[in-house]
Amino acid sequence: MSDMQSQFEAAVADSKQLAKKPDNDTLLKIYSLYKQATVGDVSGKKPGRFAMVDRAKYEAWEGVKGISAEDAKSQYIALITKLKG
Repeated sequence: MSDMQSQFEAAVADSKQLAKKPDNDTLLKIYSLYKQATVGDVSGKKPGRFAMVDRAKYEAWEGVKGISAEDAKSQYIALITKLKG
């Protein structure tokens, strides 16, 4: 396992134990970077406008389209480290 992968897995674990729940925009950023790092570019049909939560998640993930898995992991690690304080 690469050093980046182990740091990413540690950050994922840390994200579940943050002292304070992040605001919605930050949660969407965490979600989008995680999905980009683990799945890749967004795919599938964009949820309808009445499925607001699913649509927000889709759009956040769409916003990081094209970022490599390594870059997404790096950004995820940095964000969680910042939130841990």
